[in-house]
Amino acid sequence: MGQAARAASRHLASASTEAKSEALRAIADEVDQDRVAIKSANAIDMSNAEKNGIDQPLIDRLLLDDKGIDRMIEGVHQVDSLKDPVGEVTDLSYQPSGIQVGKMRVPLGVIAMIYESRPNVTVDAAALSVKSGNACLLRGGSEAFESNQAIGPCVSRGLKRAGLPERAVQLFPTTDRAAVGELLKLNDYVDVIVPRGGKGLIERIMRESMIPVIKHLDGICHVYVDEAADVRMAQDIAFNSKVEKYAVCNALETLLVHREVAGDVLPELAQRYSEEGVALRGCQSARQFVGAMAEATEDDWYAEYLGPTLAVRVVDGLDSAIAHINQYGSQHTDCIVTENYTRARQFVAEVDSASVLVNTSTQFADGFEYGLGAEVGISTDKIHARGPVGLEGLTSQKYVVYGTGQLRHR
Repeated sequence: MGQAARAASRHLASASTEAKSEALRAIADEVDQDRVAIKSANAIDMSNAEKNGIDQPLIDRLLLDDKGIDRMIEGVHQVDSLKDPVGEVTDLSYQPSGIQVGKMRVPLGVIAMIYESRPNVTVDAAALSVKSGNACLLRGGSEAFESNQAIGPCVSRGLKRAGLPERAVQLFPTTDRAAVGELLKLNDYVDVIVPRGGKGLIERIMRESMIPVIKHLDGICHVYVDEAADVRMAQDIAFNSKVEKYAVCNALETLLVHREVAGDVLPELAQRYSEEGVALRGCQSARQFVGAMAEATEDDWYAEYLGPTLAVRVVDGLDSAIAHINQYGSQHTDCIVTENYTRARQFVAEVDSASVLVNTSTQFADGFEYGLGAEVGISTDKIHARGPVGLEGLTSQKYVVYGTGQLRHR
């Protein structure tokens, strides 16, 4: 598989934008035509997950109904509509010697994705890889095996229709965990590993991989309600950031509220959370405003619940909120709600996260919502790709130099 991917990557790297676009349209068409088979396969996975006692957050990610299939198809078309980054030359400048130096954007080569539950990742990763000129190896979780095996042939047929190598996108045909260990050793054939799943999976890959990894470990996301916030807006943003989807890495896990507005914000917001079944765990000050709130411990500030539990802390001001986020956060996604432009600027400048938001839900921290078409994952690293990883994150740059016969003399 590694050898075939390497060979296919060289073909894809030189493929025209038109050929890649034709492949993406064909993949979307094949998925649309095969949706009955995909849903049938997904039903088997869903049934097995329930029988095996899989946690509800994973089951939620596993479901692939017509709406989910439509979203996959839309994601492919959005990737197709994006500008092809491959071959773009920037920063051309003449040097004193007369040579002209610039940078050309190029594919990474071969990408290996290891992911759990979400079968839509199979199509997202395939589309982004093809558009960015990369081959990819996909190892989905055992709980989504049937769904992925139904989606894979759609991708292969789409590539074939466009005259591109069918093995440019390959799915692992086994659920054996040992296959992951072997994949992590393929540094001769694979250029980057992208894990997407639970903390245990990512920790294992970080520990064992001989290949560079693009990843995030935790999604401990915050919303800070500033003293100058519009109270209704703040309540709506804090509510949506938590309950729109629980089992996603951009879901709100800790709510921070300025002491001066806590009495206006928390009681009504706590009632809305209660009606949705969200359990609150708060500091002593927060519990003075919401009597039914459980007491938070130090561990709660570090918690990624991925479910209907939320930590709440009352803070003295913007500096305290920023200090809390930078100490307990995971550098993923954090938001300030404020009408004060100066405070918003300070928050954006001083919060050290991959996505920093002002007056909007943390659940927008997503490649699709950022206009990337889709994403292979979110990176909280600071080298190469950071935040949602889309097309540009799957490319690198090489220097290109143009001359007219110049020779270097020492």
